[in-house]
Amino acid sequence: MDNLDVTVLRALAEWRRSGQRALLATVVRTWGSSPRPEGSIMALCENGAVMGSVSGGCIEDDLIARFTRAWVGEGDDAASVGGPPVFAKYGVTADEAHRFGLPCGGTLELLIEFDPDAETLAELLAALEAGKLMQRSVRLPDGAVVQRPAATPATLLADAGQVVNTFGPEYRMLIIGAGQMSEYLATMALFSGFAVTVCDPREEYRSSWSVAGARVVSDMPDDVVSAMRPDRRTCVVALTHDPKLDDLALLQALETEAFYVGGIGSRRNNAARRARLKEHFDQTDESLARLRGPIGIYIGSKTPPEIAVSVMAEVLAVKNGVALPRDMEVAQAKQVREGMA
Repeated sequence: MDNLDVTVLRALAEWRRSGQRALLATVVRTWGSSPRPEGSIMALCENGAVMGSVSGGCIEDDLIARFTRAWVGEGDDAASVGGPPVFAKYGVTADEAHRFGLPCGGTLELLIEFDPDAETLAELLAALEAGKLMQRSVRLPDGAVVQRPAATPATLLADAGQVVNTFGPEYRMLIIGAGQMSEYLATMALFSGFAVTVCDPREEYRSSWSVAGARVVSDMPDDVVSAMRPDRRTCVVALTHDPKLDDLALLQALETEAFYVGGIGSRRNNAARRARLKEHFDQTDESLARLRGPIGIYIGSKTPPEIAVSVMAEVLAVKNGVALPRDMEVAQAKQVREGMA
């Protein structure tokens, strides 16, 4: 599954390329609680097709009703379509917040762009698919769009003259090992918007891989890590239990900006891994500080799918900057339970 923004932009580009009218809605401001963060996008086609989301659903329904009528010359918005961007605010009053399914006190404002240029969208998509971070600026008086590479990720900027949104590059997950648990983790990562690469030099594991959408490679894991050049939107998860495959790849990943680096295994196995890395590769507690293990959050998981859920939950928490309490860490939780036994 593609990154959500890419999916929205691709659908919008296809609608415009085929000659259909369409709009792009972007969340530009929120007050109080809001279902979707600033920068979230949604595309709406004149035939009522929708891709993406700006709320829990009720606002999307209102946009469909308003603008499918406007495109045929009906309703208060008929004069707006085809012109410069306009703003739409939802949830200003308690009644509106209730009507549109917004949390109590929640308000959001959208920028509505009409009939974005297909070629400009295609250029943006090509850059994103090439792994580039892109900045898209919309000039409010006339809707002119300027797109340029960006140096770092940034939050949406909105002022009196323009709205600037930054897209990409997509989040990536490298899974070392093509076993059963990897299939569950890859599936969840894909529907969470990650581009997934699975690395396993063992033919007997690769031959039975069944998750569509994940790229499967046969090179040695440390070589794959080196070739991927993990950045701040990349996580590396080792799931083979085989030191020959996991250890060097984890070491290589720790030398990158990967936001998450971890290996599967029990508390004893993870302690043994750390001891090996210190003894044979001159590692220290400081150099291994970012190495996670046992990975996952403690949910009492026993089966491969449950363990994969716990790992994916930890990856997403780290991605989203959420500090997990120590009693949710696998090692800490098991120590507490053993002490209570």
